[in-house]
Amino acid sequence: MILKYLKSFSNWKPNLRQCRHSCREILVFRTPGGLNLHLEPAEFQAAIQWWLGIGVAHGSLCPHCPHALDPLGHHALTCKHGGDVVNRHNRLRDVFAESCRRACIGVQVEAGSGLGRDEHHTRPADVLATNWMLGKPAAFDFAVTSPLNSSTLHEASVTAGSAAHATEARKHQANDVKCAELGWVSIPVVVETYGCWGTEAKWALSQLASRLAMRLNSPKSTTTASLYGRLSITLVRANVRALLSRAISLDGF
Repeated sequence: MILKYLKSFSNWKPNLRQCRHSCREILVFRTPGGLNLHLEPAEFQAAIQWWLGIGVAHGSLCPHCPHALDPLGHHALTCKHGGDVVNRHNRLRDVFAESCRRACIGVQVEAGSGLGRDEHHTRPADVLATNWMLGKPAAFDFAVTSPLNSSTLHEASVTAGSAAHATEARKHQANDVKCAELGWVSIPVVVETYGCWGTEAKWALSQLASRLAMRLNSPKSTTTASLYGRLSITLVRANVRALLSRAISLDGF
């Protein structure tokens, strides 16, 4: 059945180039029991349909705002109405924070507001790791970006991760001054909707996996796979729930 659709849709190669990261992590990750890290059948079907570029909407309007839904699900995954974007962000943040705690790294969630010369009450740290490296705190600012945004679409069609790289630059521009004032290291943790992580996110996750490996007395390869697996399942599940909440069509799959 999948091969039939691969032959039918001309845009499947670019889509798979972008989503191969989360596809791989989802398919090989063994979900620990009791953590609620799994996809329901309808969610898995929606994920496969979306990954393959099979149209997930047919000109209908978004139920949460006046915009039309598009076949590739771009609006559904970036719509700021309905709570899906915030929920996805918070779930990724919480998985990272919980992993830091397991590695005996002290963390604060949503830190920075009201500190320093804060005229705009910004919070540069979705997760503040108080003892990240050499005793220096690190402010991790999470973001999920879509490579289908008009500003990054051309470059993203050629180079996986370019949308994440652009978002990392914007995060540094917004946070570096305040983080420097507070003595924090600013580290953007950016992932694209299709699952490609930014360069700085990959470095941070590698460091965290090393700390987990030492704490749990496990091979780093094991803790790395587990960390990426949990984050990837969290991302994909949040994405497909955003798609399903907007009544995407599963009739043709």
